[in-house]
Amino acid sequence: MIASTVPVAVAAFSPLLQWRQPVYIAAGFAGIIGLVVLLYQPLLAGGYMRWLPASRARALHRWLGAGLVITVLIHVGGLWVTSPPDVVDALLFRSPTPFSVWGVTAMWAVFAAAGLAVFRKRLRLPPRVWRRIHTSLAIITVGSTITHALLIEGAMGTMSKVSLCVAVAAATLKTIVDLKIWRSPARNRA
Repeated sequence: MIASTVPVAVAAFSPLLQWRQPVYIAAGFAGIIGLVVLLYQPLLAGGYMRWLPASRARALHRWLGAGLVITVLIHVGGLWVTSPPDVVDALLFRSPTPFSVWGVTAMWAVFAAAGLAVFRKRLRLPPRVWRRIHTSLAIITVGSTITHALLIEGAMGTMSKVSLCVAVAAATLKTIVDLKIWRSPARNRA
């Protein structure tokens, strides 16, 4: 809980926000909230919130996934309002800032993971295949988002941002290892 609240609090009191437009601030906070959501997604998927029944954890995982898509849309939309040329350059992968490439990669991975979840039944993928694809997209999302966040010198503050990014990476890796996503069925039974 501390790992998710401290970066938000640090950002809220950052002197870097003094001269920023409200839309830009909202876009930045949407990005921060999205990073916080990435901390809870694997914890819910892995069943680590013991006080929450498994069915509720899965439902909350889906709702937070939808919330993550919304935070990405607000983040990109807010940046679009404040500087459309920069967003166009980022989306076309021609931005001079390295963090833009990672942010756009994370955005498309989030959209792909959400689309895969929405169309899960229509795709008729075997559960193991679906889980592996969804997890792969989650890894791309987490890795790209962490890289994007770490390359930006912004309102979150260095220490709180690094702490949150480490927590997100650790939660994601622990869940992937514990759920044995890539083990063959025969090895899972052994």
